[in-house]
Amino acid sequence: MARLVILLSPVVEVLLYLAASMLLIGLGVVAGYFLFKVMYKRAGKTAQKIIEEAKKAAEENRKAIILETKQELYNLRQETEREIREKKKEAAEFENRLLQREERLENRNISLDRREEALNQKERLLDERKAELENLYSKVEDLKAEQERKLVEISGLSVEEAKAIIMDRIEQEMSMEIAAYIKDEEEKAKTEVKRRVQCLLANAMQQYASDIVNEKTVSVVALPNDEMKGRIIGREGRNIRAIEATTGVDLIIDDTPEAVVISSFDPIRREIAKRTLETLVADGRIQPPRIEEVVSKVKKELDAEIREYGEKAIFETGIGRVHPELVKLLGRLKFRTSYGQNALSHSIEVAFLAGKLAAEIGLNEIHARRAGLLHDIGKAADHEMEGSHVEIGLELAKRYKEPNYVLDAIASHHGDKEPETIIAHLVAAADTLSAARPGARSESLENYLKRLSQLEEICNEFQGVEKTYAVQAGREVRILVKPEEIDDLQAYKLARDIRQKIENEMNYPGTIKVTVIRETRVHEVAK
Repeated sequence: MARLVILLSPVVEVLLYLAASMLLIGLGVVAGYFLFKVMYKRAGKTAQKIIEEAKKAAEENRKAIILETKQELYNLRQETEREIREKKKEAAEFENRLLQREERLENRNISLDRREEALNQKERLLDERKAELENLYSKVEDLKAEQERKLVEISGLSVEEAKAIIMDRIEQEMSMEIAAYIKDEEEKAKTEVKRRVQCLLANAMQQYASDIVNEKTVSVVALPNDEMKGRIIGREGRNIRAIEATTGVDLIIDDTPEAVVISSFDPIRREIAKRTLETLVADGRIQPPRIEEVVSKVKKELDAEIREYGEKAIFETGIGRVHPELVKLLGRLKFRTSYGQNALSHSIEVAFLAGKLAAEIGLNEIHARRAGLLHDIGKAADHEMEGSHVEIGLELAKRYKEPNYVLDAIASHHGDKEPETIIAHLVAAADTLSAARPGARSESLENYLKRLSQLEEICNEFQGVEKTYAVQAGREVRILVKPEEIDDLQAYKLARDIRQKIENEMNYPGTIKVTVIRETRVHEVAK
């Protein structure tokens, strides 16, 4: 029994150990179950809370998005309605312009009909007048024949005898004229030197002949349609103000169909504005930022072209190296005109004429060309500097170290001073030839004579003026005064008063020099 107990005791221990283990495992499972159940409930509550918060946030986001969408739709609707109102306003304005244009055309047609009726009436009156004149002419012929018959009866001479008497009298009167003619021929022999000079000038002119260049003082830009005018003007005039401010010109937009006129005293500005407007019209984007961009680009392109024109003129005349600033100024002459004559073409023409004249008399042809090409260089800067183009050109030539013969030609080519070199004389002669040849300038002879007459009439209106002479193609006026009425001090005042009146009442190119001459002559006769 004791042995059996000893043998069973390990088994019992094992069984007890297993029973205890199973009990512990069961207790652990029961505790885990209850713990899991408690944690599950807590996790469910937390998840439910997160879901509710997410739903609440989603609802708020949905309401915010709906509100923002409604606001955008409202703004878009307002913008659309504003654009529609503006389009309606533009359409109404365009319709009003069309109605006004139609009314003007109708008035013009009525005016043309009235004018046609008036012309027909005048034509009938002219026909009647012509018939009356023909009738009077036939009566005059009859009266003339009757008077000849009566003269023959009264004088007792036949027609042949009367002709013979008249011929004898004419022969006696012509004898004095023949003597005067012989004297004139003797005087012509003394002018042989002048004739030879004229031959030299004619020879030089034949060796060089350039195209006649006439340019306008305003620029016109063609438009594809009249609606483009509204785009150029822009909303509340913003575009046209931007163009005028950046280019310095005036845009004239009137009833001229499909055209815009550009006006400016500076031809460079006018060319920049013209090219800018053409680019904008072709591109279609006309806005202030785009305008500034195009103007900047055009200015750069035009500066390059101006330099190319100057270099081309120097290469064409072959005068050698010239200061870069003078090259640029020469190129600017391409856009300057005088009475319709292009200044750069005129300068090139004067250079070749002066060179041919110099070659004919054995002087340096290159020097003469250089002086001729630069003689009007002051015209390229007369909008920027004070003084006449002669004074400006002389200052520029001195600044860029031009030779003395060039300075002398610039200073004396309009007779402001006496030439000191032969080349200066040749440049003055070539300048006169280039400006005076037929077709060179657009000023008519009638306007030229009218300007000279007006200049002399202004001077003759002053008290104490005896005679007035306009010389040097109207660039100078010389006034002879009565010495008993005008003293030396009054002569200065008279010159100043005449200058002021000329400036106020006349339009003229360049400058006009006023010279008052007071001369006292004393005569005595020795017996």
